Amino acid sequence: MLIKRGIKHLTRVHDVLFRTLRIERDITIFPDDVFLTSYPRSGNTWTRFLVGNLVHTEEAVTFLNVERLVADMYKHGDRYLRHLPRPRILKSHEVFDPRYKRVIYIVRDPRDCAVSNFHWEMKQRSFSDQLPIQDFLPAWIEGKIWDRLGNWGDHVTSWMSTRSGRPGFLVLRYEDMIENPARELVKVANLLGIDPSPERCQRAADLSSADRMRKLEEKQGDKWVQTRFTRQDKPFVRKASSGGWKAVLPPESVAQIEAAWGHVMIQLGYQLASSTPTTEPLAHQETKP
Repeated sequence: MLIKRGIKHLTRVHDVLFRTLRIERDITIFPDDVFLTSYPRSGNTWTRFLVGNLVHTEEAVTFLNVERLVADMYKHGDRYLRHLPRPRILKSHEVFDPRYKRVIYIVRDPRDCAVSNFHWEMKQRSFSDQLPIQDFLPAWIEGKIWDRLGNWGDHVTSWMSTRSGRPGFLVLRYEDMIENPARELVKVANLLGIDPSPERCQRAADLSSADRMRKLEEKQGDKWVQTRFTRQDKPFVRKASSGGWKAVLPPESVAQIEAAWGHVMIQLGYQLASSTPTTEPLAHQETKP
């Protein structure tokens, strides 16, 4: 037992000294970091392109340089991340972490989020094309697909109930970004303290369009760290739209999602297809910052 403890201690010392950690909650965090945080499949990668193109006016974001410009903290060791230029902008899917001082929190209608998660898991070969989406949904709603992060409601509540309305916390709804990305980027620019001019925001929106990202994926998808080992016959950038769940989810699946998180959805401005739940809403929530 003592030998095992000694080895564990030495391993930890090595990780701290040489900063080889990849455990997300243990990475080095600087006070000027900005985190693009969301539940998986809520539009985080698109937001990385939008914010990256807003900040880096000297080069356009692609799948081959996004890891340098807006790094994914799950794809790189702490040593790599520590040497990125500051202030860093990092992708995160973590639940509430008090060390995150500036957060852009992306939220998406959980019904669309569920559909996107279903196709992402299929792209990763987690199951075959024959699995009905209604068979996938119960495990996803319970948080078993992303067990360390909890379910959609756990994740949203962890951030909105602790940070909503406070300085350094910006909420972006995926649906609002779809409607007018340049308008939403003005909010990002103000948070980051950079020029929010219409020309700059529109440039970033144009360079981050779904059409451009699809073309980039066709050329670079087999090289990008996120998708190179996944199925190449299924796209990473799909429809990039809102409300697609209406044509995909069976009524019973919609009812299951709304029964689980209807009160949270209402607070975020999502209209329910079923009757309004009676659960108490989240405290101190705001739909838009």
